[in-house]
Amino acid sequence: MQKKVMVGMSGGIDSSVTAYMLQKEGYEVEGVYLKLHNRTDGYHERNLSYIEDVAKFLNIKYHVLDLADKFTAEIYDYFVDSYLEGTTPNPCVKCNKQIKFGAMLKFAQEKGSSYLATGHYAKTDGEFFYEADDKTKDQSYFLSQVDKVALPYMMFPLSTYKKEDIVKLGKDLDVAYKRITEKNESQEICFVETVYTDVIKRHANIDLPGKVLDENGNVVGEHKGYMHYTIGKRRGFTVKGAQEPHFVKELNPKDNTIVVGKKEVLEVNEVIAQNLNMYIDKNNFSCTVKLRYRSNSTPCEVKIQDKKAYITLKQSAFGVAAGQLAVFYEGEKVIGSAWIESTK
Repeated sequence: MQKKVMVGMSGGIDSSVTAYMLQKEGYEVEGVYLKLHNRTDGYHERNLSYIEDVAKFLNIKYHVLDLADKFTAEIYDYFVDSYLEGTTPNPCVKCNKQIKFGAMLKFAQEKGSSYLATGHYAKTDGEFFYEADDKTKDQSYFLSQVDKVALPYMMFPLSTYKKEDIVKLGKDLDVAYKRITEKNESQEICFVETVYTDVIKRHANIDLPGKVLDENGNVVGEHKGYMHYTIGKRRGFTVKGAQEPHFVKELNPKDNTIVVGKKEVLEVNEVIAQNLNMYIDKNNFSCTVKLRYRSNSTPCEVKIQDKKAYITLKQSAFGVAAGQLAVFYEGEKVIGSAWIESTK
């Protein structure tokens, strides 16, 4: 008997090729489209038209799973609240944990599927995540908060491919796929159409000019509203008499001030992180850590105590933001992650 796989289909080329590959391998494939927000600009209709064409070509059925209310409560509201609180959110990490490999996996299992497959560029052996072969597209960072119990049911058929190979395969496969390769690639955060401040503007007045402070609390300039800034940003504010670039070190929502300094003030050697999700049982270990998605891995020592990770970096990092994720690696293997609470 064929094993059944549910494929999370977005209308993009990665998930569409994923469905094709699994069917070719002999699996019984069904698709599921997640409706995550109530956009009225034709967004869902466009995506579903691509899925419809692919489903016809493959002769498979697909479902539409409406999780808009759950997504708003758990992902969108968290995104907005984080900026209001002066931290930098990572909604894709939360979405993977709670929506895609939480609610969508549950749906797939209820429909009798043995596995849930997606077009993510990552690897899993059922116990750990690993980096994909295509390091420029690797998404293991964003998966590192997914519950360990979900891993045995996850499949990533694109893990050994390069993105350009998937696009080429799609172009040569069928007109249904070729049409997808000709559209614009979807943005990283699905509900941010331009810049994040456009989203926050719907919920708060972000244009409230305030004072720029130096590390000693002296007023050295002005800014246009703290929500316009993230840690490490170097533009959009004034510093009187500055001869060198200044960077945002701290955001203070209570009094609408930002603290800035030269690059060296952004230097971080210790990180405290909370809400751990670990795939190993050790409380003290050496590894490398990524402190944001596009950063290099930094060697470190980790001590876990009182449900927090105390991370001592062996090389200084710069511009580390509270609210981002610290992901622990052992080579290409993800061994856990935790949300950054503070630095020093």
